[in-house]
Amino acid sequence: MSLAIVAGVCTATLTPVAASATPGPGATRTTAGSQSATATRTPGPFTEPGFAATCEWHRFGEGEVPPWQLMFRDPLCVEYSKRDITFDNGGALRFLVAEPSRFALAMVTCRYYQQDHWSVQTTTGSTPWVTWDGQYWWDKTRQRAGARLTHFKIHGISVGIGDAVAALRPTHPELADVLDEYGSEAGETGLTTTLPYDLRCDLAG
Repeated sequence: MSLAIVAGVCTATLTPVAASATPGPGATRTTAGSQSATATRTPGPFTEPGFAATCEWHRFGEGEVPPWQLMFRDPLCVEYSKRDITFDNGGALRFLVAEPSRFALAMVTCRYYQQDHWSVQTTTGSTPWVTWDGQYWWDKTRQRAGARLTHFKIHGISVGIGDAVAALRPTHPELADVLDEYGSEAGETGLTTTLPYDLRCDLAG
């Protein structure tokens, strides 16, 4: 489910990212709590959702399906362990069986926050193909969503905007400064962006 969220949220290209990170003369810097129409319609660095402080976290283990009653939670905040996506012990199959129900549960919510922890490997104890920790949220009433990957590694090699920032800093410091807001640590990439209008969630308040 998390990969689908990231694919939907991380659609901002480098051009609008750079534009939003470098305001022109006379522009004011928007705080996290600002409801400025301009600020809320442009991609920006990852931030926690406004409802994060009210989250009651529901935590689930490998291949565990959450109860359907959680669809009535507002906000719905869940944390999944997905570290045993392994092909020789049935872990990958358990993940594939559980994920559609998790996805369906999330899609009906107006305010949603998910954290998860991924590791995909062929056999138990082998070097993972890919690992990361994820944060993904949306608030359809405010038409905003965010996603952040941390500790992202492919075959043990750290990958992310944070890694690009470190590589660019010595020779292209201005570009590094622009990208820094979207990932400053090794293996980190994150942003907040706009969602389409949702009538159902708007009416629900």
